[in-house]
Amino acid sequence: MSLAVASPVRIGRLSIGALGVLALALGTLQSVVEPALPQLQRELGVSPSEGALIGNTLLITGAVITPVAGKLGDRFGGKRVLVWLMAVVSAGGLLASLAPDLPVLLLGQILQGVMVGALPLSFILVRKNLPARESQVAIGVVMALFTGGGMVGTLIAGPLSEKLSWHWMFALPTIAIIATTLVLMRLMPHDPPIASDDRIDWPGVALLSGTLLVFMIGLVRVMGDGLPPLAVVALILLVAALATAWVTVERRAASPMVDLRMLAKPAMWHSSVLTLIVTTSFGMVAFLLPQMFAIPADGYGFGLSTTDIGLLLLPGAIAGAVSDSVGGVVARRFGLRAVLVGGAVVTTATAIALASLHTAEWQLVVAKALAAIAAGVASTALLTRAAAAVDTGDTGIATSLLVVTRVIGVALGSQVGGAILDSGADSKTGLPTESAFVTGFVTAGLVAALALLIVPITKIRSTQIRNAQIRNTQNGVQA
Repeated sequence: MSLAVASPVRIGRLSIGALGVLALALGTLQSVVEPALPQLQRELGVSPSEGALIGNTLLITGAVITPVAGKLGDRFGGKRVLVWLMAVVSAGGLLASLAPDLPVLLLGQILQGVMVGALPLSFILVRKNLPARESQVAIGVVMALFTGGGMVGTLIAGPLSEKLSWHWMFALPTIAIIATTLVLMRLMPHDPPIASDDRIDWPGVALLSGTLLVFMIGLVRVMGDGLPPLAVVALILLVAALATAWVTVERRAASPMVDLRMLAKPAMWHSSVLTLIVTTSFGMVAFLLPQMFAIPADGYGFGLSTTDIGLLLLPGAIAGAVSDSVGGVVARRFGLRAVLVGGAVVTTATAIALASLHTAEWQLVVAKALAAIAAGVASTALLTRAAAAVDTGDTGIATSLLVVTRVIGVALGSQVGGAILDSGADSKTGLPTESAFVTGFVTAGLVAALALLIVPITKIRSTQIRNAQIRNTQNGVQA
């Protein structure tokens, strides 16, 4: 009897170990681009805004896959869908490792983006195969290894791309993903699908992806090569039409990928707007710093290699991981308003200071860490606040909305940062001028400062909601 009871848990633990290794490999594959982006731009002969697309295409796919991954896992079985997604990720990683030019690399990144859906599927499998107490520990281990993988990717990108070639920084993590997926196929028990009447909102997925891709590619064309006025107007109209179609589909869908009706709640739309502001500002800073590290040292830059850039970005990655994990705790201790105001002030001051203080490496390292801490604490605090502001049954919908908003904000920030560098490129060298970086840092600071205009409204609305809940409770007691 004891063996029969212990066996499923033992199998589950082995499977969880494989899930952890898979999370480590996925985190590595996701993060190798950031320190190597200047090198990729040089070797592929592309501009900063085109280089920003390399990371952003992965983020866009992740943003649209995240809300539907759990539904797919419930409908078809978590193990089966996880294997499907890893097959797509592996195809994308192999394509990126063989890419001869930017378009093929972008396609590989788009396919790799479905890796974000592996996390909710891993959590589903953990809950199904381990007791409740052990599943909480296992989920923490999987998340920690995914975060750790991000740090590994930051460190190995340089040695692989410089000693071998940049293709290997995609190839090695992909090989690890393929091997681990094969192990999971053997170890992980099959989980039966759950009957559901909810449909997967594929039109919403396609329209949101199209809107974001057209907007970002259009921004590259407008700020880089330039477009005739009529073409710019046509591009704006196309983006507006796609966005309008997406909103229309989401409002009418029986099971939308993002329930926009949730934005009718003041706590939700305030949190969404603030999340977008916070992450857009951070995305700009995070994109500009590696670019400045790589600028030749005979000017205002540092001429650093990919390996050196990865080492200097590591403290910021660690700071971001820590701040993500404590954002909710800090908000409960000091209050949401204090966290948001503090984060906005720190980010604004950091970005503005970078406009004049960027002559030493340590200045940029400290700036990245401060910006990561401020963005991580603020966005996580907003996530926990949104989860607490809705009914328990709507928690998944509310958090997925903010996760999508967070990803879009980072992608938007890096794309705007790339566009600013493109518009300020030196006509002789093709490199961004120092004034372009100054403009980028100041813009990032001004974007962060916008949060200070929204936070007072958030406080008022939160007070009104709390008072209304108290009145409703009192009325219920009196009745």
